[in-house]
Amino acid sequence: MIKELKTRFRKALRWFVLLFIIMFTFRLVFGYIVKQNDGDSARDSFFSSDGGDSRKNYAQQKAFKAQYDAPSISVINQVYEKIGKVATKTADFTNDEKKTRDKVRSYNAIIQYERALGKNGNRQLHLVIGVNPEKFDVFYKEIQNIGSVLSQEVVKTDKTNEYHKLNAERISVEKKLHSLYELKAHGGTIDEFVSLNEKIFEVEEKLQSLGVELGNFDSENEFCTIKASMYEGNTERKISLLHRVRVALEWTIQYYSVLVLSIFGVALSSLILIIVADKIRAFLTSKGIS
Repeated sequence: MIKELKTRFRKALRWFVLLFIIMFTFRLVFGYIVKQNDGDSARDSFFSSDGGDSRKNYAQQKAFKAQYDAPSISVINQVYEKIGKVATKTADFTNDEKKTRDKVRSYNAIIQYERALGKNGNRQLHLVIGVNPEKFDVFYKEIQNIGSVLSQEVVKTDKTNEYHKLNAERISVEKKLHSLYELKAHGGTIDEFVSLNEKIFEVEEKLQSLGVELGNFDSENEFCTIKASMYEGNTERKISLLHRVRVALEWTIQYYSVLVLSIFGVALSSLILIIVADKIRAFLTSKGIS
């Protein structure tokens, strides 16, 4: 009997120790996960869905083609859009804002959109910066040294087909407009003249719209985009393993004690109910009540 009780006690003890280890491991891992999620939080959500300025910047990658008895000419190899996003956090907001603006000037970049919001202690600055394509990579790396980086992303999208399609559409519209002008020179009735003028006006508007879109692809307007968000606040300090173990151990002891006491409470209540039920059954049996 005593041997059987010792066996049951050891088995129960193993289960309780295993439960403690599981709870401790869970809390330790949870601390790392929460930390990672904080670092990857959507603090750059201002630009996450193309927020802010809707201006598009494009750049061209050119190749040189040699011609017989003629100087080399440049041929467009690729038209692309390149957007870098970076979100940073800083405890010295005023000084780091100045550093960012100085960096923009030193690279001859252009601030194309700007929005500042929040009060002291909780300020935000959102910038859309147009950068020379050749300086993009260096500028993007250096701007990440201002404050503590929360998130970063670079996306490059090929726009060559779109560029050629717009060019072809512009040529087609120009031909159509030329035909309308020739038709207008032949004369006609007043109604025909008015209708023709309206058609010419519509085609001219379409041509102007295409001109604006193609203007974004102009080599004189070549830029890559950097969307920079800066948030004010204390930068996160690296948490040591010893600190994490201590916090996890304190949490485990606290909630393990509550859990074990709850288990013993339920077991004791169940035992009391069983004893009471047996007493009642014995009493009813002694009275001849089934």
